Amino acid sequence: MAKTARKPRRIPAAKASAPMRALAAYVGGALKRRLPAEVAEKGKHHFLDTLAAMVSGSRLGPGLIAVEYMRGQGGRAEALVVGTPLVTSAVNAAFANGMSAHADETDDSHAPSFTHPGCGVVPAALAMAEREGSTGDALLKAVVLGYDVNCRATQALGVEALYGAHYSTHSIGPLFGAAAAAGALAGLGERQVRHLLSYAAQQASGLASWQRDEEHVEKAFAFGGMPARNGMAAATMVAHGFTGVDDVFAGDHNLFACLARGGGRPAEFARGLGRDYEIMRANIKKWSVGSPIQAALDSLQALMREHRFAARDVEAIEVRVGAKEALVVNDRTMPDICMQHLVALMLLDGAVTFASSHDYGRMRARSVLAERRKVRLIPDPALANARPRRQAIVTVRLKDGRSVRHRTRAVRGTADNPMTRAEVAEKCLDLMAPVLGRGRAKRLIEAVWAIERLASVRALRPLLRA
Repeated sequence: MAKTARKPRRIPAAKASAPMRALAAYVGGALKRRLPAEVAEKGKHHFLDTLAAMVSGSRLGPGLIAVEYMRGQGGRAEALVVGTPLVTSAVNAAFANGMSAHADETDDSHAPSFTHPGCGVVPAALAMAEREGSTGDALLKAVVLGYDVNCRATQALGVEALYGAHYSTHSIGPLFGAAAAAGALAGLGERQVRHLLSYAAQQASGLASWQRDEEHVEKAFAFGGMPARNGMAAATMVAHGFTGVDDVFAGDHNLFACLARGGGRPAEFARGLGRDYEIMRANIKKWSVGSPIQAALDSLQALMREHRFAARDVEAIEVRVGAKEALVVNDRTMPDICMQHLVALMLLDGAVTFASSHDYGRMRARSVLAERRKVRLIPDPALANARPRRQAIVTVRLKDGRSVRHRTRAVRGTADNPMTRAEVAEKCLDLMAPVLGRGRAKRLIEAVWAIERLASVRALRPLLRA
């Protein structure tokens, strides 16, 4: 930990609200508690999945521009910018890696909090663990902690209320999660965690205007780069000796008075801590495409495997999803968030890979366009409130007169239908091998499965450098 620049005055701690006391104690003691086996395993899945998003994203537009930006920033050599040889300050590394982690649509999500936890939490946790020389076990615990705080933050403030006020849950939740993960790894005590949360609250921002970003750069900043950087900044400042408000959850001008309509639910921050792990409700994408497309690809692949048909056998395809989902993915210009294009790729290839879903050239290929003309996307009001969320119904009319139908209720990779360790590894190898090489990517995957045995997280650097 960095040495304190000055000795602050010893002012007695102000009386804090019950949610603040519970959360500060939980964050301050997180690295001392043992994780249940199933939680540790799920933590490894999401940590690896986010690493893969960073590695692949470092070669996409938002990641490339963030890396080039960081090359000119300087900074003490504390943490690696993933996918490069650049070692920079932990705050800078968290920013660049957060941008890469959400450079496209392959990172994880958490439906109840309406956030993408990994792209904010994991870059901050990894950067702080490198800076501090933390063990792999400590890093894993910090990641799980970050998801807990990330997901409780927006649920405490009110997901619908935040969006009703035009704030982005995708920016606010990961900020608090990143701050908590980094603060725990920095060894902050309970009172310091109170100040950490106050500095996080001062930086809580993000407008839902990211929805109008056509190039995904500002969106990557809002989802990953900004939360990871701001959370890291809060942690490093408090570790350096910055002091602050003892309870930003209560009192004059508190977090909930500013951001939550109707006062929010502050107790949500402390709900079930140490018992109800939010990472168990998080989702990993099987396909490296936008979330509303996942169920449709699951359905079409299931139909192709069951009924043994290929593109040449298909007359027409009807895809039904909720109205909001249809609006997001209808005839988009980006290949990885265009429903019609990705359904056409599945028809032709029998699968959708990271490479195929990011190939702009194939959007203009005659063979793909021919299949795309067969696809009709229908907003279905009956699916708008279906649970689990983001279901899809795919109906295929075959040239031999048959009509076959499949409804995906629980998308593969979601909390209701989780992927196996082998499936997560297969996805991550597909993302990382083109950047790291297949052998090194496999070694990285094995290192994550055994992360508790790492004496120092810095041992991952040679595997993540390219």
